Amino acid sequence: MPLWLDLLRTPMAAPETPSLRRMRLIWQTLCLSSALVVGLFRPIHRALGQLAPLTAAFLMIVTVCWTVFYLVRKHRADTSFLDLSGSAE
Repeated sequence: MPLWLDLLRTPMAAPETPSLRRMRLIWQTLCLSSALVVGLFRPIHRALGQLAPLTAAFLMIVTVCWTVFYLVRKHRADTSFLDLSGSAE
């Protein structure tokens, strides 16, 4: 069997649990919010004044922390799933 077909048939990630799905959706929302804050910083700065940079920095820090937290949990779930599916063969 060709390698690409074997890889296509091999599960590469764990099925998404409701908890991981919620984490992924929060992560995506944080990323989109960060992009909007950066893209619309001038109007936000006009509206919030000196609070705008602090708000943007806080959002960036939360996004980075949540990304690390999500990736660790996702990697742990994928590794566990692949270990279980690998031992079943």
